[in-house]
Amino acid sequence: MARRRVPLVTLAWVAGALVVGGLWWWAVLRLVLVPEQSGLVEGAVAAGGWGLSLLPVHVTASASAGRRAVGGVSGARFTTASRPRRWGGGSDPS
Repeated sequence: MARRRVPLVTLAWVAGALVVGGLWWWAVLRLVLVPEQSGLVEGAVAAGGWGLSLLPVHVTASASAGRRAVGGVSGARFTTASRPRRWGGGSDPS
C-alpha cells in the first residue's frame, strides 16, 4: 500500500486552523465560565470568530467554475447557480 505525502503547506494550514479554532474556544469558554476575569481580548476573539461564521463562503464561485466553458462560450466567467423555476410554463394573458 502506497503512502501519500501531504504537502507542507497543507499541514501548515491545518495546524493554523487548529490553533485559531483553539483560541476561539478558549475565549468563548473563558467568557462563559469566568466572565468576571475575562476582558476585551476574549470578547473580541469570540465576536470575531462568530462574525466570520456569518460569511456566506458556501455561495462563492470556485476558481475552476470560472474557467470551464459553459453553454459553449469559452473564456467567459459564470457561476454554477441554478436558474429559478417558472411554475406553469408561462404567465397568464390577463
